Amino acid sequence: MSRYLIYVVDDEKDILNIISEYLSSKGYLVKTFEDAVSFLKEFEKNEPDIVVLDIMLPDIDGYEVCKEIRKRSNVPIIMLSAKGEELDKVLGLELGSDDYISKPFSLLELEARIKKFCEE
Repeated sequence: MSRYLIYVVDDEKDILNIISEYLSSKGYLVKTFEDAVSFLKEFEKNEPDIVVLDIMLPDIDGYEVCKEIRKRSNVPIIMLSAKGEELDKVLGLELGSDDYISKPFSLLELEARIKKFCEE
């Protein structure tokens, strides 16, 4: 498997650590961000293969970040959020995300969804 670069954006350090450790052990390159501003700065310099994006961030909400990404890129975006209501999922998808996973989530499910984009 080639080494896909995945950016994970979430304000919960534990979630960032768990996802990073798991995906790294599966051969992915993972870079984590605790806020939208640092993520967007890095995204402008180096676009990843996939973005895993939380909605509730401390500075800019994930919906707005998703819209910013879509202005310049078609990189696959997987929304990962505690906001699991149908309206939240529909809004995320309508704003340009490619997939949506509700917290709590399974690392196996996340990996399966990531693999789907790596094979396209």
